[in-house]
Amino acid sequence: MQGNKIMDDIIIRDMDFSPEAIAESGQCFRMGSSAEGVYELIAYGKKLQIDGESGAFRLSCTREEYEDLWKDYFDLSADYEVFRSIIREDDAFLKKAVSFGRGIRILRQEPWEMLISFIISQRKSVPAIRTAVEKLCEAFGEERSFQRRDGSMSIYHAFPTPDALNAADEDRLSSCGLGYRLPYVREAAERAACGELEGLEDLPTEELIDKLMSFKGVGVKVASCVALFGYHRLEVAPVDVWMHRVIDQVYDGRLPEEYESYAGVIQQYLFNYARITKLEK
Repeated sequence: MQGNKIMDDIIIRDMDFSPEAIAESGQCFRMGSSAEGVYELIAYGKKLQIDGESGAFRLSCTREEYEDLWKDYFDLSADYEVFRSIIREDDAFLKKAVSFGRGIRILRQEPWEMLISFIISQRKSVPAIRTAVEKLCEAFGEERSFQRRDGSMSIYHAFPTPDALNAADEDRLSSCGLGYRLPYVREAAERAACGELEGLEDLPTEELIDKLMSFKGVGVKVASCVALFGYHRLEVAPVDVWMHRVIDQVYDGRLPEEYESYAGVIQQYLFNYARITKLEK
């Protein structure tokens, strides 16, 4: 159980940081609003409360925890103006998407959690993914406690370890809403428990994606999501149904070459805008 802690006054003053935009961007599934203007996030076994308003958000953590975890997790050392500077002057659609999704950042998430989460994500809506992931955590994740800023306590579950899922009872695992993805999760857990995810962060991006695609049920889209959100390969742009529509309708079948270095960041703005505004078929 996570005990009480004395929280420092950690405030993020950055117009390129929005908990709402990040939570709705489809890259993480354990972050959401718990009250008006308050967001809660579970990552790397810890829980974080974020509250405030545009340009000034307060984090419920110690200075040490912020420096050791959350600063890198939210990619706060990166200047997102640099990424936006590559946008072509004539790209009105992307400029609109960026304005709409201002505050999105590419999170540095745990690769193991991303592998399982995006295996589960196939043919599911974002709310359905969140539900399945949370069921998996409640069934097999370690139970911990968290003290909110107002002093109230809550119970949450860390993301299950590879060993926990590898040893999971089949019927209980099936009750988490995995459907046909259950054997994919089972094989990924077995291989991860044997250490097959170790050292992947050192691979070149192409080799990383090939290795991820060696896992059962992992195609190029899931592997690309894991590479971007789990290994922070910003040059990788996952392409799903929404991105296919954007690329076909707006870019005549291919994103401009100028965007290749930071294609993953550009993709997040485009994906978020297309999904939420329901870009027409």
